[in-house]
Amino acid sequence: MNKTIVYSAPGGAINTDDFAVYVRNPGQAWEQLFVYEAKVDMHHVRQASMAYFDMSGRVEVRIESLKQSIQEAVIRPLSANLSFEHTEKTLSFTLDRPLKLSVEINGERFSNLHLFANPIETDTPDPVQDHVLLLKPAIHRTEDIYRLLATPKVDGGNLPDTIYFAPGMHYLEQTLLQIPSDTTVYIAGGAIVVGSMVCDHVKNVSIRGRGILYLSDFHRFSAFRGIRIVFSENISVEGIITLDPPHYSIYLGQSQHVHIQNFKSFSTRGWSDGIDMMSCSHIDIDDVFLRTSDDCIAIYGSRWDYYGDTSHISVRNSVFWADVAHPLMIGTHGNHRENGDTIEDILFENIDILEHHEPQPNYMGALAINAGDNNSVRNVVYRNIRVENIERGRLIDLRVVWNKDYNPVPGFRIENISFEDITYNGDTNHPSQIFGYDEERTISNISFTRLSVNGRLILQPEPGIMEINEFTRGVSFHA
Repeated sequence: MNKTIVYSAPGGAINTDDFAVYVRNPGQAWEQLFVYEAKVDMHHVRQASMAYFDMSGRVEVRIESLKQSIQEAVIRPLSANLSFEHTEKTLSFTLDRPLKLSVEINGERFSNLHLFANPIETDTPDPVQDHVLLLKPAIHRTEDIYRLLATPKVDGGNLPDTIYFAPGMHYLEQTLLQIPSDTTVYIAGGAIVVGSMVCDHVKNVSIRGRGILYLSDFHRFSAFRGIRIVFSENISVEGIITLDPPHYSIYLGQSQHVHIQNFKSFSTRGWSDGIDMMSCSHIDIDDVFLRTSDDCIAIYGSRWDYYGDTSHISVRNSVFWADVAHPLMIGTHGNHRENGDTIEDILFENIDILEHHEPQPNYMGALAINAGDNNSVRNVVYRNIRVENIERGRLIDLRVVWNKDYNPVPGFRIENISFEDITYNGDTNHPSQIFGYDEERTISNISFTRLSVNGRLILQPEPGIMEINEFTRGVSFHA
């Protein structure tokens, strides 16, 4: 069934004027999307564009370039294999499934259009039900929200278990909302919430919708992460967008059974990673888009107040764009005062990496494992990953390392790492590297199956493609 849902933007939303974007089901009238500002890049912050809508079936898309004539265009990830047509001013194509896309005119990747076609929502909360706390656009005092959650809407009715941010602009006066256990926070399409969400020592929380968490002005505040999930379990985040958090988009500490799906985020500041986790287990990340100015995904052991191993992590069906640092990173931090941590049983599958730009050689690696702090990293699978041209960096970086900026001691071991169907097309000025630290702190049992670089199958560590040192054992290549 063909269906399209378009959301109006609230007054006060910041737009860009590089593009006009229209969508329609075949044979229907065109509907215009609001084009939001999405700031990108840390070293030179620039204004990109972002628009979103929901769809099923077939949807036609028309994009008008308002500031420059279209000489050439590309729609990425290239694996989407979208056919399109363009004139001097208009680009058009048809979608038959939800996708997360970058539309780039005349080679421009910093004033591009990010277009998010979401699936149609199911099980959307009804704001008039007595268990739903409806918040209309306003400045909200968090103590008022907590009081209303403890008060039935009608005599003899249920206590609210859903906080519903209606379309419009919402401001959290105390800058963050501490979400109680057994609560859903729903941010409707067309809603913008200026503030941060926190799950701390709670269970059974859902944060979802089609709206936006906006944090671009949070240099003035102490609550500077998009979503913080610590000492919690059975948490889900689905469908929302985060714009310009000063620190992590989603920050996970000593939590388990967390599901993150169809989440989108942009960041521009130092340490503004996408999704980072410390001492966590059973984390499932599916169908996300992260364009960040630090690591897109980082998986660590112990750090700060969070202690313990990390295990059973999956990252699937996603698109990553690191304007700075690593798209995928494992291993830096652990319990160095003891015997380190074990970080294990990790799967990265069906992923597109659109960029990796890192000027510092010690922090390069689109697919990186840097084991520090006595950590052991093992049983990691990278499967069906497509890496587009790296502007500055390297494809693979496996190192047992002593990074003296962050590690009081070196890491211990990396073992049992599998790369299956990895494709890279681009610059190879910085070869991949697999480096153990010494005779006791080694890398072992690394396998490559159908590793392709610029259209060639790699069956050995070729000069200029991959370097392996004397503290690495058992590296194999397979067709």
